Amino acid sequence: MIAIAIDDEPIALDIVKSHASKVPFITLEAVFTNAFEAIAFLQKNQVDLIFLDIQMPDISGIDFLSSLSNPPLVIFTTAYAEHAVKGFELNALDYLLKPFSLSRFLKACNKAEELYSLRRKTDHPAQPAHLFIKDGYEQIKVIVDHILYIEAAGNYTLIHLNNNTSLSTRMPIGDMQMLLPAKKFVRTHRAFMISKSAVTKFDRNQIWIGDKVIPVGPAYAHCLQEL
Repeated sequence: MIAIAIDDEPIALDIVKSHASKVPFITLEAVFTNAFEAIAFLQKNQVDLIFLDIQMPDISGIDFLSSLSNPPLVIFTTAYAEHAVKGFELNALDYLLKPFSLSRFLKACNKAEELYSLRRKTDHPAQPAHLFIKDGYEQIKVIVDHILYIEAAGNYTLIHLNNNTSLSTRMPIGDMQMLLPAKKFVRTHRAFMISKSAVTKFDRNQIWIGDKVIPVGPAYAHCLQEL
């Protein structure tokens, strides 16, 4: 996996570099103390994972991540625990509280590698595009092209299919977003993700999939450009 790290503290970047050098499947391509230089790098280079500090002087990690229309996997690194909830709302893969140990760093990287591998298998053109979703004690095969939209509902995520049925799973909608191909699906709201091909109409505030009205959250307005 190709990774970069962004942190305004050089010492913190040195720790990330040291830890990353010990993880065989992580290649730390570049580090940045300036978030805007990182944005320029992302515009020209393919990156799979970002280690991202939250508390930075010019732009916060939260705002940085919100500005990316199709962000890679993100692991937040910060000294402020109170930012964790907001970070996970933006679908950060993990949250490392400084100072973090190598073992904790490795745990986050293993999670990133697992989701990265699953996403690549889903996108692989030579394989049938499907997922196995855990529903209770069962693993149910779901064809990706049969998914109309996905909805977060309390402690569950509902997967609505084109045969007027739905499945429920405890997998968070953010993890579902990481597994599904970004070319086919887009997040429209903290509680909704849609299949682009299922959209029948849209305006500035909402999207229709048949008779179902899907809201467009302010932080996800870029989804309309993709449509």
